This record gives sequence, structure tokens and C-alpha cells, in this order.
Amino acid sequence: FRMLDGTHPRKRSIDRWKEPVGGTDSSLNKVNDPPRFIHFCWDSIIDKKVYETEIAFNSRIDSMMLTPVPNVEKKLYYRYMVIGLAPEGKVRVWLENVFNDYIRLSDLPARDFKIKTVFGSQLKMCKGITWFRRGYKYSDTTNDFIKGKKYPYGEW
Repeated sequence: FRMLDGTHPRKRSIDRWKEPVGGTDSSLNKVNDPPRFIHFCWDSIIDKKVYETEIAFNSRIDSMMLTPVPNVEKKLYYRYMVIGLAPEGKVRVWLENVFNDYIRLSDLPARDFKIKTVFGSQLKMCKGITWFRRGYKYSDTTNDFIKGKKYPYGEW
């Protein structure tokens, strides 16, 4: 299960998680079975650091994605996985269907869903990986956005 390119920011989720979440299209390998483990690197421009996140799913998540939602005329599945990334290394994951119904996986018991995010000396796979090799420099738009805001801000 490989990501072919970067993801795209969701401008509606600037100061807090917006629900229903939704997402933007990203190119992913198409697979028949849901993932059991996702491991990825990401930059937080606000924190000016690289994070490494591991997400593990058990068979209950498979069932949630492969079993139709009850009481729907057509078969409807939670086939879309949306991953939200926020300052301080905060990560949330949702399952979503075409009607923007969603399930936030962080609301499930820890035995069904585990997430771990590290940075700095704890990086393994992501050590030395960043989009910002010359340092984190903000565009004028980003500078204008963060001006006057206390960080951390919002409710992630």
C-alpha cells in the first residue's frame, strides 16, 4: 500500500477538526482489502518539524469497511479513509461513505485502533526526510494567516 504523491490540505479544517470530514483525492494503490498498518512521514509547517506516524487496525476495521451499512436501499460501505494531521503531531482517522456519514476511529476501543506519532530523535523511517530541506519558510499567505494567533490554537 504505497502513496504515489503528497496529500492536499483541507482549508475548512484550519482551527479545528471539521466533521463531517471529507477529503481530497490522492493517488493510492487500489487494493481489495483495507490496510492493517499505515506508516508515514509528514511535515508540520507550524511546528517546524517532521513527524512519523504508525497506525494499526485490527479485523474490526476490515469489517466496518467491507460490510454494507444496514438500512440502506443500495449497498453502502465506509470505503474512504480520511487522515487528519495537525500541529503538535496530532493525527485523527475517520472512515467515511459517499453520503459524508463518518466514523471517527479514535472513538473506538484501543484494541481496535492504535496510533503512535514520534519526532526528533525517535524518528526511524523518517529521519532526514522533509519537504523543506532548506528550512521551514512561510509564504506571505501563511505569515498573514498566523499573525496575531497564539500557538497552539484551535481544538485539534
